[in-house]
Amino acid sequence: MCDDPSHSLQSRRQFLGAGLGLLALGTLLPRQVLADAAPPQNAISPDTALRRLLAGNARYAANQLDPKDFSVGRAARAKAQYPIAAILSCADSRVAPELVFDQGPGDLFVVRIAGNYLSSDSLASLEYAVGVLKVPLIVVLGHTECGAIKATVAEIKDPHDLPGHIWDIVDAIRPGVESTVKAGGDQVLDAAIGANVDYNVARIAAAQPVVSSAVKQGSVKVVGGVYQLATGKVAMRGNA
Repeated sequence: MCDDPSHSLQSRRQFLGAGLGLLALGTLLPRQVLADAAPPQNAISPDTALRRLLAGNARYAANQLDPKDFSVGRAARAKAQYPIAAILSCADSRVAPELVFDQGPGDLFVVRIAGNYLSSDSLASLEYAVGVLKVPLIVVLGHTECGAIKATVAEIKDPHDLPGHIWDIVDAIRPGVESTVKAGGDQVLDAAIGANVDYNVARIAAAQPVVSSAVKQGSVKVVGGVYQLATGKVAMRGNA
């Protein structure tokens, strides 16, 4: 028995229409998914990033860290990273920025060197964090009882030979703390630790061409703080 030609034509039109509809959906779906996808976690303002770090430090100091499943997001982190801040921190074993600010893997881009001072290598790393990873915040993190600052203070007060390459550290730190040390006072070490942080904050913020441009545009903020070993708290400096 022959099919009704009109019915066949209608069926073909319905089939074709359905196919075109699916094709259109397949074309539009990826764009829609991208449009609906959450922005990366570091697509935030510098002040928002700083508030997140300070909230994390408050939890750390109170010994109330957020529970973390370190396996969550591991596969995604293998393909990309979106840190909310870059930290120039001392290499001291008692200072662990991810713990101090209660952050997880992929949250912080950490550059560590004894004395937390800016070198050409650390600047290049921070430029990568700003220019490529798009961090909105840079924190220079000093800490109390810093051995590198102690060595510099002692050498300024009483010049003497230093072993190995420790001279390199002292020479790098000296410009930011020398006037503070020579001014004297009962708390000269603490004053020098703060002065070193301030000096390197200023140097980073003015570093051309990458960081200074981002700072001028307002997309990046550079701040300093001092981690208190005895309490676990970070005391932000006046530039924060």
